[in-house]
Amino acid sequence: MSLRLRVDPIVCDAHGVCAELFPERVSLDDWGYPIVDSDPIGRDLLDDARRAVAACPVLALRLEEP
Repeated sequence: MSLRLRVDPIVCDAHGVCAELFPERVSLDDWGYPIVDSDPIGRDLLDDARRAVAACPVLALRLEEP
């Protein structure tokens, strides 16, 4: 099973929590909106990805199967 990180750009309010908690896969654009690396999340980063998803204040971030 491989999971990918996805962001819903309509829901996202650019709080930046995801980039703070998961900088390995999330960076921010000039306006503070996340740019998410679409590569599958490995087991070594899965806990960090789940933490970032859980901390999103507007639930715009999620883990999905490709």
